[in-house]
Amino acid sequence: MSYLPYGHQTIEDDDVQAVIEALRSDWLTQGPNVDHFEEALAATCGARYAVAFNSGTAALHAACAAAGLGPGDELLSPAFSFAASANCARYVGADVGFVDIDASTLACEAAAFAEAAGGRTRAVVPVHYAGRPVDLSELASLRARGVTVIEDAAHAIGTIGPHGPVGNCATSDMTCFSFHPVKTITTGEGGAVTTNDADLADRLRVFRTHGIVRRPPDDDPSAGDWYYEISDLGMNYRITDVQCALGTSQLAKLERFVSRRNEIAARYRELFAGTDVDLQTPVEPPLRHAYHLFVALLPEGIDRKAVFDALRADGFGVQVHFIPIYWHPYYRRLGFERGLCPETERVYHRCLSLPVFPGMSDADVERSAAALLREVERAHVAR
Repeated sequence: MSYLPYGHQTIEDDDVQAVIEALRSDWLTQGPNVDHFEEALAATCGARYAVAFNSGTAALHAACAAAGLGPGDELLSPAFSFAASANCARYVGADVGFVDIDASTLACEAAAFAEAAGGRTRAVVPVHYAGRPVDLSELASLRARGVTVIEDAAHAIGTIGPHGPVGNCATSDMTCFSFHPVKTITTGEGGAVTTNDADLADRLRVFRTHGIVRRPPDDDPSAGDWYYEISDLGMNYRITDVQCALGTSQLAKLERFVSRRNEIAARYRELFAGTDVDLQTPVEPPLRHAYHLFVALLPEGIDRKAVFDALRADGFGVQVHFIPIYWHPYYRRLGFERGLCPETERVYHRCLSLPVFPGMSDADVERSAAALLREVERAHVAR
């Protein structure tokens, strides 16, 4: 493609066929394809249970609800993430605390959460930013005192960390995924939560479907199979059979997609290493990065907007991930001020996400890298 977005779905003939078959089946909303997708996802991640939702944001909301968070509780989120990582607490009435990142990895490491946790902290949301695995070992002490660990793995399907595939919940209570089209695999729009806790899995399923529990009433023996009860307030967060047909087909390609993303990232690094331009990229993890994003930090003092605008004009859909969450007006109204997380703010001013998706050719990678180097050099001269 001549225009290169920062991310793009890869839909192949077998994906299309899977969706056609679902459309011709008896089920369009929740049917057997949802079960198949959940089983395949749980097996891929090495978790006991997977519960699919209609978005990654819904998955995070459901995880907070399943954990029992509410008013008076605090959830800790990285400041350097998409707002859903923090918004999920507000949906259930809990407060949010923000934690700064390690500038070498662009992630909020487990030790930072452990240090920031206070007496009201009931949950933490470590984010596997860009698909880089975060070692959650140091959160064991928080879990031991009842703090729920909810991994935000919206970027990290296919990531392998020190305890195995992200999503196996070896060091967490729940892991939340997103399957938006820019992610490594897609269901069109969708999300999921994995867990090894049967009670949490049940709560997630109930929350997904209005809080409905199908059981006979104790006080009405005349009630038939139509009867159900709203046990708790839930949402309509159901994903469809059509979406899950696509998701199951895509999941079978996960290894290929992640491998290609790693090839693209390696090539970017090679191309940048052979120049005098002072571009920084995060330290490589010891295990497998999923490279949902490939993020470069521009040299200090460079006019990023000039670089961004020039690249967009040349057909490169670069992006910035992310604006510090507490800078948004909603959080400013809650009393958060700029300067709260200095490393997050320094990285925000320099970061730029480059195109990375399996459909890119080697030539695409080379022209993307060349365009970035050219525009950074121009901006440097213009200073």
